[in-house]
Amino acid sequence: MKIIIFDDDPTGSQTVYGCPLLLNWDEQTLEEAFIKSSPLIFILANTRSLSSVLAVNKTREICSSIKKFFLRQGYSKDDYFYISRGDSTLRGHGVLEPAILAEELGPFHATFHIPAFLEGGRTTENGIHYLNEIPIHMTDFAHDNVFGFSTSDLAKWIEEKSFGKIQVGNILHIKIKQLDIAFNNEDGFKSLLSFLSKLENNISVVVDAKSPHHLETLARAIKVVAKQKRFLFRTAASFINSLAELPPNPKCTADLVSLKSKNNQFEYKPGLIMVGSHVKLATDQLEVLLKDDSCEGLEIPVSKLADIFALEDFQDEILELEEILLSRIDNILDIKKVPVLYTSREEMKFSSHSKRMNFGLELAEFMAILVGKISNKLGYIISKGGITTQLLLKKGLNFNHLDLKGQILPGLSIVKSNSNQYDMPVVTFPGNLGNEKTLLESFRLMESNS
Repeated sequence: MKIIIFDDDPTGSQTVYGCPLLLNWDEQTLEEAFIKSSPLIFILANTRSLSSVLAVNKTREICSSIKKFFLRQGYSKDDYFYISRGDSTLRGHGVLEPAILAEELGPFHATFHIPAFLEGGRTTENGIHYLNEIPIHMTDFAHDNVFGFSTSDLAKWIEEKSFGKIQVGNILHIKIKQLDIAFNNEDGFKSLLSFLSKLENNISVVVDAKSPHHLETLARAIKVVAKQKRFLFRTAASFINSLAELPPNPKCTADLVSLKSKNNQFEYKPGLIMVGSHVKLATDQLEVLLKDDSCEGLEIPVSKLADIFALEDFQDEILELEEILLSRIDNILDIKKVPVLYTSREEMKFSSHSKRMNFGLELAEFMAILVGKISNKLGYIISKGGITTQLLLKKGLNFNHLDLKGQILPGLSIVKSNSNQYDMPVVTFPGNLGNEKTLLESFRLMESNS
């Protein structure tokens, strides 16, 4: 049974490999994805970059395309698992998106909320979601300007994000103890099956998880009852791995690094690093990276761009700024250093969330198109930030779909187009992944055989 993942940015495939990532959902692209042997199909919806209204429209548009494709092919929507993949730090349209999927692809008997991302230190216990054992509402991520929240209790978070439509008292909870018992003995597993078989009316279910066997046990039970029950999932990346049951990736890190493109002399081309994410962790990682003498930073002035975008006709000014930045990138490449293109770190103030999101999209698109213009000179790109990466892949490099090759570090994927135009891999780096040294570590890995 194939698993169709609606990914709200390009990083949700960070625990799996060998599957297609779709940036378009026309019939031909869907058909090419469905004939692949992988059980997984990721649709990169990028809804985290959109307002709630636009996210709803995008989700309905994708569902409509899938349903029309199913109808023409004679497929049934009931024969697939559907996952709404979102950020493990609870940013995004975490309740809204599965609600729309339920309307479009339902009915479902339950929606499971499973934000645990074990590879990144995100766990859930007693219904409380943690980042490195700190309740998630006590971290910087809870203060996100667009998707902030006030509680680490997932049931209360669902009530908060549903604006009270889903009440805490109507939310069920699968606890660690229940999953441990189901893992350790057959009677416990039968009890879990009984629990799942009684779910009705798309009830919301919060799931605890602290180790892989918790997610694997739930996935095994879900597959047993799948013929009688249809379930929807809002998850981080870890549960996708459990449900797919992929064997270990046969490609090692050295194999993945060697995907870098070469010049006519069969030498690896230089790399480029983009940092668009503004979370504090991304800024800390950038500071560490820029201390490496192999890199040279190039700042994109955010406030200047905001002033340009505010003009009625700004194309000439944009092209002038592009020319300046492209010339500086060429200068960095000429001295055999790796350009690090990053947005200035100040936080811009906007009169509304929608204006802030629109500017974020304009900024990310500017970076994407800029890098796209020199992509033929590059052997690889490390792209930091979900929106930055999505627009690089779609607008900068004009990809329709990609193949996921695997991870060079836990949670850090490398993707490549099967297009003849590009053979350059892109490292998709979530804004919230790792510690302050992880960006530097990924850079050194990508340079390890140069």
